[in-house]
Amino acid sequence: MTGSEPHWPGPLSAAVANLCQRLQPQVGPRTAAGFREVLRRLNAPLQVAVAGRIKSGKSTLVNALIGRRVAPTDVGECTRLVTRFQYGTVDRVEVVFTDGRKQVLPFDSGGTIPSELGVDISTVSHLEAYLTNAVLRDLTVIDTPGLGSLDAASVARTEQLLGAAAEAEPEAAESSDDLDPVSRNAVAGAEAVLYVVTQGVRADDQQALAAFTAATASREAGPVNAIAVLNKADTIVADSVDGSGGDVWKAATLLAEKQAQSLKPRVADVLPVIGLLAETAETGGFTSADADALRQLAALDEASRMTMLMSADLFVAWDCPVSPSVRTRLLEHLDLHGIAVALHAIDAEPAITAGALRRTLLDSSGLAAVRGRLDAVFRARSDGIKAAAALASVTALAQASGDAGERQRVHDAIEVLLAKPEAHQLRLLEALTLVASGAVDMPVDLTEEVIRVGSGGGVDAQLGLRGRPRHELEAYALERAGWWRSFASFGATPGQSRVAHVVHRAYFLLWQQVREGG
Repeated sequence: MTGSEPHWPGPLSAAVANLCQRLQPQVGPRTAAGFREVLRRLNAPLQVAVAGRIKSGKSTLVNALIGRRVAPTDVGECTRLVTRFQYGTVDRVEVVFTDGRKQVLPFDSGGTIPSELGVDISTVSHLEAYLTNAVLRDLTVIDTPGLGSLDAASVARTEQLLGAAAEAEPEAAESSDDLDPVSRNAVAGAEAVLYVVTQGVRADDQQALAAFTAATASREAGPVNAIAVLNKADTIVADSVDGSGGDVWKAATLLAEKQAQSLKPRVADVLPVIGLLAETAETGGFTSADADALRQLAALDEASRMTMLMSADLFVAWDCPVSPSVRTRLLEHLDLHGIAVALHAIDAEPAITAGALRRTLLDSSGLAAVRGRLDAVFRARSDGIKAAAALASVTALAQASGDAGERQRVHDAIEVLLAKPEAHQLRLLEALTLVASGAVDMPVDLTEEVIRVGSGGGVDAQLGLRGRPRHELEAYALERAGWWRSFASFGATPGQSRVAHVVHRAYFLLWQQVREGG
């Protein structure tokens, strides 16, 4: 914890923090150290891991989200390490070694983390990048090496993060009350995941999402804390996707919807994005000189333009006034799809400025929708996600204790907390996670209903009745509340009954909200 007053994300986090503070004098030193780390994590920004297969464009997407080209995208030493991007008052990179030592490095001349670190990488735990960046004030972004890498050590680092066995936080590592490995594993790990896929969802994508845990091994990825993006959407062959009408973005949207069905209920959604375009437009990679070069290309005859856009080789080799080196740069920053988008924009508005052209490219990247979903799924629920993860950590710490009395005291305190009406959201998040992970087996239709009710959005969306009049919403919420109460009492397994009681109350609260005009 810092010397300043803690700032909890919301009332749920504050309630869990209060529980930890009250329990600290009642537990042993090891568990108390774990509780202190839970409190520190509650007071920190939400931690989102960007994960996926190698070469899926994770680092490019990280740069776009942060709005600065700071994560190296070329293969190098640091791309084989977990890197945490967080807010700091001074820009710097810290190499954190497995023995706890740290070494500060400057960013390279381009403002990026050096691709070669000048140290023995086998002795490095992870990298910490501190940036004076507004985005990182309430979101810590964790870039991971990627699954499917030929480098077994890189895979292990990623799986370690996804499996909640990440290294202790820097501040915790410096404490005289170092967490033991069991306690550290109970507390560490990202709280949410942004999973990056390309055109094909593979078996290890499913396995990675199944293995991902938020704070402890008992909190699996689900619609509460995980979304996915279909990156490199511009590389999809539109004609290969039925219903696309030959439109690349339509094809990407349809493919993302199909992948969402494959990955659900592990993720809330799959959204198409073109990470390269987003990075170029958001990080200052698109210049007025690039705009001038595109205007020259737009002035070419239609046949030349069509031929050049057929392949990267033709685009560079074709005889035209723009030098091959400039065209190579355009390819590296926009690819053929981005170049085509820019040329169409210039055709429509010949006097378009470089700034307006950049905004057109950004709009074409799909980044706005991804950010909007991040806000809806992660930021808006930050209090609930962090509180649920912290409570799971508290439970895991108690279970790891060798003192039966201590375990019981923690268990009783948690039950008292969850019995309070204001803790219903925690109960709902728990129920949603149990169903999404398969820990509680439900029929498919009921699973979908639990996920819909617990996944937020407007009341009409939670009820599955978007745009319907208030009296219909009120009647349906009351009817489903009664059904779930009956299901909890008759015919449900103990696990199903536990979930059903929570869903019943969720519907009742929605009924109240509609009735009161909320």
